[in-house]
Amino acid sequence: MRRPGPACDNGGRMSEAAERRTEEAAHYGDAGAEYEAVRGAAGVINLSSRGRVEVTGAEAVQFLNGMLTNDVAKLEDGAWVHAALPNVQGRLVASARVIRDGDAFIFDTEAATHAALFAALERFTPAGDFRVKDLTEETALLSVQGPRAAEVLVAALGDEKLGRLERGRVAVVTLGSGGARARVIRATHTGEDGFDLFVGAASAPSLRGALTAAGARPVGFDAAEVLRIEAGLPRYGADATAENVVLEVVDEDEAVSYTKGCYVGQEIIARIHWRGHVAKKLAGLVLDGGGEGVRPGARLKSGDGARAAGQVTSVARSPRLGRLVALGIVKYDFLAPGTALQVLDDEEEVCGARVSELPHVRGSWHAASEGEGDGR
Repeated sequence: MRRPGPACDNGGRMSEAAERRTEEAAHYGDAGAEYEAVRGAAGVINLSSRGRVEVTGAEAVQFLNGMLTNDVAKLEDGAWVHAALPNVQGRLVASARVIRDGDAFIFDTEAATHAALFAALERFTPAGDFRVKDLTEETALLSVQGPRAAEVLVAALGDEKLGRLERGRVAVVTLGSGGARARVIRATHTGEDGFDLFVGAASAPSLRGALTAAGARPVGFDAAEVLRIEAGLPRYGADATAENVVLEVVDEDEAVSYTKGCYVGQEIIARIHWRGHVAKKLAGLVLDGGGEGVRPGARLKSGDGARAAGQVTSVARSPRLGRLVALGIVKYDFLAPGTALQVLDDEEEVCGARVSELPHVRGSWHAASEGEGDGR
């Protein structure tokens, strides 16, 4: 698989800023071994190409609650939540993790939505005490993923409390004797247990070295993409776009508040919620034999071929399941697990498929949430 391209300037050229922070290698020699490291032990993924934005000001809560789907007024210092930024039609501009650090809010979003998120926030700065700063160039983001992620993190940083960090909370640790700090959150990008470490850009190489010395194998984009698809996590530009209503591609239980009051796009999102369901939604697909030629964009039809059923958005061969799995936007009538579909390319049937529950692979992250491990 190829890593999605970095941001370009208006002339179609890679911007210098994007070029400096695009450090995600496709692989580090053996994508299969990198995949197995995350599923069986621990891997470290460089996510520095994601965007990081800080919002401060006395009116930050007021402005943010008028833009985001989640309630930042209730977000405690040292905690974080998922949130979506919709447009007036309720369609997805960006999804983000929002960390509260005292009076500051730090946004972490995908590289593909970084510019749109920053622009949407910055346009409110003339309206009041609301300030926005892009932290992407001066910071880095490393993620340790795998069932032994906590063990690796504790060994690398020497802080036993990190292994017990609760989901939704933020830990701040000092790196070595130089006084540099890292913010740590417990989060998954793979379906396995994991921790994201936000650090200054200058500290990233030594931190990465400490994590690998403690047993985390470097993991490139190819393996991370397979893990993402197995975990059922959407990627903007592939599984989610500005054409999707927020509830089609965002976990509303994690990212949407229905009690905090009005925000941009709220009326449409609330109407869909109280109606009971969206017209289409991100779903898992398991492809039948012969599906090797399926590519993102392939059309889905009902099992008898009579009705349009949606579109494939991401495809990968699952090493764990030994078959092709996919994500797709599937119409509501076909969302029940086990529903048989046809996959078509240029109107020719490529293979059959069936709708499956997500995640395709239930890793240690899910085992922990069900009471079988740490991080509950």
